[in-house]
Amino acid sequence: MREPWWISLIKAGVIVNLIMLAFAYTTWLERKLLGRMQNRFGPNRAGPYGLLQPFADLIKLVRKESFFPVAARHPLYIAAPIISMFTALAAFAVIPFGAGWQIWHYHVNGEIANVSIALILIFALGSIGVYGAIIGGWASQSKFSLLGSMRTCAQLVSYEVSLALSVLGVVLMGQSLNLVDIVNKQGATIWFFIPQLAGLLVFFFAMIAETSRPPFDLPEADTELVAGYHTEYGGMRWGLFQTAEYINLITLSALAVTLFFAGWHGPYAPLGPLWFLLKVFIFVSVFIWIRASVPRLRYDQLMRFGWKILLPVATINAVVTALLVVWIS
Repeated sequence: MREPWWISLIKAGVIVNLIMLAFAYTTWLERKLLGRMQNRFGPNRAGPYGLLQPFADLIKLVRKESFFPVAARHPLYIAAPIISMFTALAAFAVIPFGAGWQIWHYHVNGEIANVSIALILIFALGSIGVYGAIIGGWASQSKFSLLGSMRTCAQLVSYEVSLALSVLGVVLMGQSLNLVDIVNKQGATIWFFIPQLAGLLVFFFAMIAETSRPPFDLPEADTELVAGYHTEYGGMRWGLFQTAEYINLITLSALAVTLFFAGWHGPYAPLGPLWFLLKVFIFVSVFIWIRASVPRLRYDQLMRFGWKILLPVATINAVVTALLVVWIS
């Protein structure tokens, strides 16, 4: 059912603010979990249990001096973090978080926009988001930032291929590119993580690389003296890049839940959005757990051993998918 445009507008405003709040407290959750896993406290000064730490970080970033290199290409330098931030937020617009509700005389859909090719739209927005890092590194007019942007582009573009190919089995089983249809298909048959386990593993590893999380955090170069493509950024402009990274983490976690874990479906149907949020929370927590426990790999190690793992997994996934499609047909 179609909903009035003004309901979609209100819903978009609410969802954007909820995502920004979720991003803020994902940073708090990460610091707290890392602290506990590494036998320390984490944030505990700003507010009770450090709950006001995200707001303290925001105030600090806003108040910092807005500097930029003299030789920087000003329009592109300013636009780069905006591009990363916009694409990260826009991708969540097609993620379904509920079955829809009847409120008074109006039907409210469980997503901001129900697009027939929603899955392709998410991957397209992710590809556009790469330009934020490329333009930011080039427009800084710094050789270190330029090298960092090239390294970022190489990783993100490479793993986009694995990310897209890993969900082909889901598309074939769901018989649609519409995320709502895929979730409904899982509710009527079986959660796709069971028959598509190999695809889920490939998607999960590619998702870690796409969000530049450890051990695939080489684009940000945390262990080096410079920080990659955003070396010349500071204040809130740097903060927008970090915000985009965490929102991409939330969005891809929500996409994984939608494609493989039946989205809002759970034991008690009226709690659909709560089941969706719980599944996304578990995914985000696993990301943090990996950061605390998995050592960083060098590029040559990734190239040497990565294909030996991904190729057999992808082959098994293709065979299983073909058999299941024949069985469903």
